[in-house]
Amino acid sequence: MPRLLPILALCLMPTMTLAQDRLPTIPPDQYTAEQKSAAEAFEAARKVKVFGPFEPLMHSPEVMTLARSMGDYLRYKPKIGTRLSELVILINARLWTQDYEWYVHAPIAAKVGIAPEVIAAIRDGRRPTGLSEEEEIAYDFTTELQQTKRVSDTTFARAEQRFGKQGVVDLTAISGYYTFLAMQLNVARYALPKDGTPLPRLPE
Repeated sequence: MPRLLPILALCLMPTMTLAQDRLPTIPPDQYTAEQKSAAEAFEAARKVKVFGPFEPLMHSPEVMTLARSMGDYLRYKPKIGTRLSELVILINARLWTQDYEWYVHAPIAAKVGIAPEVIAAIRDGRRPTGLSEEEEIAYDFTTELQQTKRVSDTTFARAEQRFGKQGVVDLTAISGYYTFLAMQLNVARYALPKDGTPLPRLPE
C-alpha cells in the first residue's frame, strides 16, 4: 500500500493543478487583439484595469464587455438606488457563497448605509432584524426569487408600489447579474485576496 501513495499523488496532480488554474488571469502582454480592445474599453468606462470577475471573463472578451456594460448601470445607476442594490448584492453573494463578491461589496454596503448588524446577519445566513421598509421589500423579493425561482403576487405588489415597474425590473436584474458573476467566479475558483475572510460555509 505505501508504494501506491506516490502513484496516487501523481495521478491527482493534474486535477489539483486544473482546480487552481481553471480560468487563469491573462497577462495583458498576452492579450489577443479582441481582448486588448475589451480591456481598453473596460478601463475607459471604469477608470481601472480589468479586475475581479472580469478577469476570468476575459477568456470570452465579448461576454466580458457586455457584462461590464450591464454592470455600469446596475452597479452605479439602478432605479432602486445604490444602497438597496448593495443589499441585494450581499444577499446574492451569500446565497452563492461567493467570497470575492462579498469581500468587495460588504465594505461598500457599510459605506452606503447598510447597518453592520444587517451585514453580519446576511453573512451568517440569518434573516436580518431592524430593516427599513424598503430594505425589507428588497430582501424579501430577492430571497423569495432566489429560493423559489418565483415571486408571489403579494411580494411583487409591495415591490411595485415602492419602486415602480422600472424598479422591479432593476431589482430583478441586479439579482440576476450578480448571480451570473458569482457563477463565473465559483466556476473559475477565483482566489480570495490574502486579507479576505471566507464566508461561513452553510449547509446546502
